[in-house]
Amino acid sequence: MTKRIYPCDLTDGEWKYLKKCLPKQKQFGRPPTHTRREILNAIFYLLRAGCAWRYLPKDYPPWQTVYHYFRAWRKSAWWKHTNKRLRRLLRLKSGRKAQSSVGIIDSQSSKTVDTAREAVSFDGGKKVKGRKRHVLVDSLGLLIVVVVHAAGVSETAGAREVLAELIGKWWRMKLIWLDGGYKGSLSEWIKALARWREVTLEWVLKLEGEKGFKLLPKRWIVERTFGWLSKQRRLSKDYEGLCETSEAMVYAGMIRLMLARLDS
Repeated sequence: MTKRIYPCDLTDGEWKYLKKCLPKQKQFGRPPTHTRREILNAIFYLLRAGCAWRYLPKDYPPWQTVYHYFRAWRKSAWWKHTNKRLRRLLRLKSGRKAQSSVGIIDSQSSKTVDTAREAVSFDGGKKVKGRKRHVLVDSLGLLIVVVVHAAGVSETAGAREVLAELIGKWWRMKLIWLDGGYKGSLSEWIKALARWREVTLEWVLKLEGEKGFKLLPKRWIVERTFGWLSKQRRLSKDYEGLCETSEAMVYAGMIRLMLARLDS
C-alpha cells in the first residue's frame, strides 16, 4: 500500500484503474527517478489546490518534471483518451451501455489571466472577458467532449466544433438537448450531416415570460457537471496559455472525479 500525502492523491484502488491507461514506458535509457503515480498525484494536487506549477509542494517531483509529463500527455491526447476509457468503465459499472444514446450541450464562460496567449475575447451575454468551455456530456453528466475557444464565439459556432468531434466516433447518439441560445443555424448544419447519421436536436426552453434562474429538465445534468468541475480550483478561471492546455485540464478534472467513483 502506498502512503497518501494529500487527500487528492490516488488511492491504491484508483491507481489500479489509471495505471492500465498509461502508455508503456521505454525499455531503454536511464530509469526514471520518479514514478508516474507521483507525477499524476502532483497534477491532481495542482488541479485541486489551484496553485501554479512552480508552487507545487516539495513532497512531489520537481515541477519541471511534472509539467513535462502533463504536456507530453496533452500532445499525445492521452487525457482525452483516458477520459473516454474511464467513462465507458463507469457507465458499465452503473448498469448502462458503454455509449450513451443522448447528450446535452452547454457552455461556460471563464475569465482568463495574463498568461493566456491566444483566443481571448468578450462574451457580451455573460459580461465576461476570457474563454468559453463548450462541453457535451452523456446522460450521467460524464464528459464526452470539451472544446475551449474565445468567449466571444457564438453558441452555435461553438456547438458545431463540439459536434464535429463526434463524426464517425459516436454511433449510438440519437438525441441531443440544448438551450435556446443554440437556435441559430445549428439545425441546418445538423441536416448536412445526414449522410453520417441522423441526430435529433431538442431545445429545452423556459416558459414564455419566465424570468430569472429556473431549473430546466435535462439541462440540470450539464449544469451539475460544471458544478463538479468547479471543485477543481485550477478551473475556477482559465490560467492556461493555450486552449489545448485548458481542454486537457478539464479532461484531467473529470478523470479524477471518475476514478473516485470507480473505486467507491
